[in-house]
Amino acid sequence: MFNLDRRSLIKGGAALGAMGATGLLDFAKAWAQQSQWKPEQGASLNMLRWKRFVEAEDKQFMVMIDAFSKATGVKVNISNESFDDIQPKASVAANTGQGPDLVWGLFSLPQLFPSKCLPVGDVAEYLGKKYGGWVPSAQAYGQFEGKWVAIPVAFNGGYINYRISSMNKSGFKEFPKDTGGFLDLCKAMKGNNFPVGFALGHATGDGNSWCHWALWSHGGYLVDKNDKVIINSPETAKALEYVKELYGTFTPGTASWNDSSNNKAFLAGDLHLTGNGISIYAAAVAQGMKNIAEDMDHAFWPIGPVGKPTEFQLAFPLLAFNFTKYPQACKALMAYMLEAENYNPWLEAAAGYLTHPLNAYDNNPVWTKDPKNTVFREAAKRTLTAGGLGSIGEKAAAALADFIVVDMFANYCTGREDLKGSIRVAERQAQRLFRS
Repeated sequence: MFNLDRRSLIKGGAALGAMGATGLLDFAKAWAQQSQWKPEQGASLNMLRWKRFVEAEDKQFMVMIDAFSKATGVKVNISNESFDDIQPKASVAANTGQGPDLVWGLFSLPQLFPSKCLPVGDVAEYLGKKYGGWVPSAQAYGQFEGKWVAIPVAFNGGYINYRISSMNKSGFKEFPKDTGGFLDLCKAMKGNNFPVGFALGHATGDGNSWCHWALWSHGGYLVDKNDKVIINSPETAKALEYVKELYGTFTPGTASWNDSSNNKAFLAGDLHLTGNGISIYAAAVAQGMKNIAEDMDHAFWPIGPVGKPTEFQLAFPLLAFNFTKYPQACKALMAYMLEAENYNPWLEAAAGYLTHPLNAYDNNPVWTKDPKNTVFREAAKRTLTAGGLGSIGEKAAAALADFIVVDMFANYCTGREDLKGSIRVAERQAQRLFRS
């Protein structure tokens, strides 16, 4: 009989990470007997999720799903779509009352149609109590008006990727922790012909991530807590001036970069510092590129004048629609996915690409067996949510999709607009979007 409390996690995730398909099936059978959620007779589920980025993660996820199906008799069909296609497909399902039972999406997807989401407060309470509580950002993405409408399964962390030798040769023994030191490092690296660059094009992940960090780190925000547009501020002007100076250190072409541009340049040896997930390092290791893998490391985003972390990381919440014929089966699958015996090996398989929303999983060995993975452990704890100070619903999602903040920085850095003009353009776009 399996011990289903937290002790298995706290004693060490390594053994769990080694658990294969047979072990997971045995666990799933024991779990199904004890679970408070009993799937409906004849239940079958369809889940829509984002396409895999790490093959090992996808394989471990399917092992998890297969064990659940065999233990409960619930067939689970998984379909995969790109990031950009998840929201429209989920919105159609919400509006028509037909489609997948569950959608594993991005950011504020559940807040786009909260009345169409199956309430999952019982699942969230169960998991939170068992695994050390939810981090604040996960709670924000999982709730609408104080009620749980989704289960945040994971976050994708993006951090500074840099070449250690290039930093050292530029006069820095350690990576700077503040924005002033960071700017000095980038200037020094440029002076030593070690190219630096961040996406200033319409890069959904990379561009939005670092530009929002730059804005927030100086105290600028698109909207306040009431979703009133406040982008036209002295703090925004300071952020623009800072990024304009930083842009002066960039390698040419960053204004047209997409989410893959910096990965390719870094692995080609043409870029020595950028912002990205762990995928550059993972690719270097997988491809046997020791000259890069051994010489690179990761760092937190530097702290700005506001004096605290202002990172922006990608959230992956899982929702179930309230039109599903099998609500108990949906809840059972949600709870099962985040149990330690499943979640630990899945998290390890993701190799740092994904991080956890529940505090107890800080103990997973993926964060310590390779010190270059460790910063990614903190992504969910350090991130703000999609709305910054504001709500994280449809308007915040649209602001990201329209690249309002990214374009504001790009307009000023490239000279398309002066400082005041860049802010006014962003302000007009935001006012149209956030008007009542």
